[in-house]
Amino acid sequence: MLALPAAGFAMVFAVVLVLDQATKQLVRVFMDPPGTTVHVLGPLLSFVHVRNPGASFGMLPGHTPVFMGVTVLVLVGVAIYWFRVRPRRALLVVALALVSAGAVGNLIDRALTGLVTDFIQIPFDFPVFNIADIAIFSGVAMLVWWVLFGPAEHSAAVGDAGELGAPAPETGTPEPTAPHGPGGE
Repeated sequence: MLALPAAGFAMVFAVVLVLDQATKQLVRVFMDPPGTTVHVLGPLLSFVHVRNPGASFGMLPGHTPVFMGVTVLVLVGVAIYWFRVRPRRALLVVALALVSAGAVGNLIDRALTGLVTDFIQIPFDFPVFNIADIAIFSGVAMLVWWVLFGPAEHSAAVGDAGELGAPAPETGTPEPTAPHGPGGE
């Protein structure tokens, strides 16, 4: 459990967002025009300047307003979850920060230019991607793991810490009992 979950969220969010925006700016400045390629680790890793009109990993090109709307809805959903549940578990805080920072990183690109700067290329015909895409993918994977394999009490009621997975608060009221026999005795 994190003592200051908001600080942890803010730190992860800021680091990812700054790293994403800085790397994209470096690509736009030093790898112009789009299509410029730098082989970093031979065939295993290359940087290639791509201006992506689609979603993560190049899916559904040409729907920028839809992607921006979905991104805002995701961010609103994260904010509502954050303030209603008040997560304190590190995995959950980091996952939400990663998804949020990645979403904001690509939203900034779309808002300023209508396109997202992608540059990381790996083999196996995998689409070119960026730091924001890595953050979104990693955060979603962590959230899926949390839902599937999180603490045993994960499905219990929201606890006093306001988080799924926290023990339910003691109310001082005994649990109701069932009648003992046909007449209730």
